Amino acid sequence: MGFEYLWILLTVSAVLCAVGFYKYVYFISIGYGFAVAGIGFTLAIMSMIGIFHVGVPHYILYLLLIVYGFRLSGFLMIREAKNAAYRKTLEVASGDEANMRVIVKAVIWVCVSILYVAQTSPVFFRIYNGGKSSFVTWAGIGICTVALIIESAADRQKSVQKRIRPDMVAMGGLYKMVRCPNYFGEILFWTGVFVSSLDILRGWGQWLTAVISYICIVYIMFNGAQRLEKRQMMSYADNAEYNDYVNKTPIIIPFIPVYHLNKKRT
Repeated sequence: MGFEYLWILLTVSAVLCAVGFYKYVYFISIGYGFAVAGIGFTLAIMSMIGIFHVGVPHYILYLLLIVYGFRLSGFLMIREAKNAAYRKTLEVASGDEANMRVIVKAVIWVCVSILYVAQTSPVFFRIYNGGKSSFVTWAGIGICTVALIIESAADRQKSVQKRIRPDMVAMGGLYKMVRCPNYFGEILFWTGVFVSSLDILRGWGQWLTAVISYICIVYIMFNGAQRLEKRQMMSYADNAEYNDYVNKTPIIIPFIPVYHLNKKRT
């Protein structure tokens, strides 16, 4: 399993997502991006100093983790700084944080630190097991690259559309195909990470870590889409244009006719 190296990655993850102690939602937002980027950077350093002997595709995987993490954290920080509505959403999500016990935050911190290492573990297992690059490696790289393009485009398109129509959800561009293209891009990115290791995972421990972490991120994205739908229904439930849009556009996976994740809609 390479626990001696996984402990290093866990330390990096824990240090970088500790920003959540300032505002606990940062554990799963800004701290999340920092942790993933930090893990990618740490793996690159390990390889450059000779701990692991890897090729160009492996460094591309490291770079993808770094770009993913910095893009996410950077976007969220800029959004929070410039968007008053988003700051209000964060305040609502944070709830009564002032009364949250430190021990609760500590438990969240430990759990997410482990999760972020588990999510990136397929890349680690590939280099730890001495896996040379293969079609599977390049397939994973391709999927991750497409995912990053989708996420970046979705964030930009949403910003442009909200400036034009601040009173309505984004419905153009990628949002014509799916209502949550950024969540879809997130799932796609981690699918690419998982795929990149399929020909090199060894033993039940590596498989269990890679599979469970992948299931977790998919679940988290669907849960996020469900919460977003609830918030939007509170604002647009009586808007005919919105209702027509959500009843015809898949919520998270393009071309899959799943339009709602809430059992009760007002």
